[in-house]
Amino acid sequence: MNSEQQNATLRKMAQLMRDGLKTQTEPFPETEKEFAAILEELRRLDPGDLEGKMVISGFVDHPYGPDRQRCMECMYYLVHRQWCDLPELAVPVEADWWCRLWRI
Repeated sequence: MNSEQQNATLRKMAQLMRDGLKTQTEPFPETEKEFAAILEELRRLDPGDLEGKMVISGFVDHPYGPDRQRCMECMYYLVHRQWCDLPELAVPVEADWWCRLWRI
């Protein structure tokens, strides 16, 4: 994805969340089995189904939970690219966003 496409995708995601997209923030996967089940659900989507990815992974456009977790501290976040490197997502993200596939 080139930088123009990445910026367009980032804007689209931000707009979907601003417009009230309902995503599955709960349950947060506490075990590897639960995490793997969410990944399997994502794999069944068409790779271009951005909205589906966002719903299943539970994207929100703000820090989440009592610890105010955010993409910036997630192991999948690539800081210099503003990118989620989890293969099942592979989308641009803002540092202050969060999804339930967050990992430290």
